[in-house]
Amino acid sequence: MSFAKLGLLPPLTQTLADLGYAVPTPIQQQAVPAVLAGRDVLAAAQTGTGKTAAFVLPLLQMLAATPATGPAPRAVVLVPTRELAEQVLASCQRYGAGLPLRSYALYGGVSHGPQLTALRDGVDLLVATPGRLIDLFGKGELRLREVRHIVLDEADRMLDLGFADDLATVFQALPRERQVLLFSATFADAVRALAQARLRKPLSIEATPRNTAARTIRQWVVPVDKKRKPELFLFMWRDRGWQQVLVFVKTKLGADELAERLRGKGIAAEAIHGDRPQASRQAALAAFKAGTVAVLVATDVAARGLDIDGLPQVVNFDLPLQAEDYVHRIGRTGRAGAAGEAISFVCADEAPQLAAIEALLKKKLSRDEEPGFEPRHQVPATLGAAPPRRPPPLAKAGAGRGRTPGNWVGFDERPARGAGRGRPGGAKGGRGGR
Repeated sequence: MSFAKLGLLPPLTQTLADLGYAVPTPIQQQAVPAVLAGRDVLAAAQTGTGKTAAFVLPLLQMLAATPATGPAPRAVVLVPTRELAEQVLASCQRYGAGLPLRSYALYGGVSHGPQLTALRDGVDLLVATPGRLIDLFGKGELRLREVRHIVLDEADRMLDLGFADDLATVFQALPRERQVLLFSATFADAVRALAQARLRKPLSIEATPRNTAARTIRQWVVPVDKKRKPELFLFMWRDRGWQQVLVFVKTKLGADELAERLRGKGIAAEAIHGDRPQASRQAALAAFKAGTVAVLVATDVAARGLDIDGLPQVVNFDLPLQAEDYVHRIGRTGRAGAAGEAISFVCADEAPQLAAIEALLKKKLSRDEEPGFEPRHQVPATLGAAPPRRPPPLAKAGAGRGRTPGNWVGFDERPARGAGRGRPGGAKGGRGGR
């Protein structure tokens, strides 16, 4: 199926062709015609499957077909984070390059001045975080009376971040006649309740099973004591020959400490979290995408909205408190059909989070202990979990990989391995067969 058969007009299909997009993804095939027909939509699709284009493309077409009568926005996309706002805006500008439309993003942490200027100059499609949108609306700087289309992207995350009251305020300010679209990779019960209250006879689309990760992502768990997580990461970085890794941690302090420790070992690392200024976060992300930063350490503020082509690995240094965030974290790799790896370092007191993740995924994650890093405090078994796989002891030092001494504190003392980790069948790199 071509994009033209979805009902998209030549300016859009030509832009997509120029960008190298030939065939719409399943979520685009189902959602684009429904949105163009004016239906309210509740859509679930895995991260990295073209979810953003599924609502941006039809929105751009409908806006282009109806000339603006003033500077006020006619479509609003609400997102939970600044990073996601920038990503969605980039998609709007990229797909709408051949159309006479203006798109802009509003979010906190930056000056009001440029945002007010953009609103006064006129915006057709506005991407915004709820807090900044409510702020400018309450000050009379933003009109919502002309909005005919509203999208909630990652609505579950907005509810987790406490935006429920802001969402209610936004909907009260909108015209009664409007099209409402909810798109997300996961749909908790709270989101479905929100849909029942705000959407009118929505078309429910599930392009992929609910709350699942892409099949191209190999996932596994490495049991380890909490205090040894940093040295385990350093060892695997060297031993596996990793080049670019996105690491998720639980706290802002933890992100800063891990990034500093990695820099101390000669690894170009940066941390991004909510306490860092927006410009600093954008600079760190740009450096990571460009390859000048090898490890980006992030809190869950970055789990939604990071679009990094060809990212090979995601490491959960700490498991997330919410199981749904695991799906979004690992969705940063394995995008657009590419292969990816998701490795989770799990200590004993994270067993409840691991059990919740496995219940959400409806499958058990394999446990693969790293020789020399076997935990003194075993991770309790989750329901139906297989015992961890332990490689047999080696007959002599130097054969294969060898055991890591318990006092190992970094990779500086060990030469890089050219052949990677030995494994049955002679596979090299990655995890193989997983």
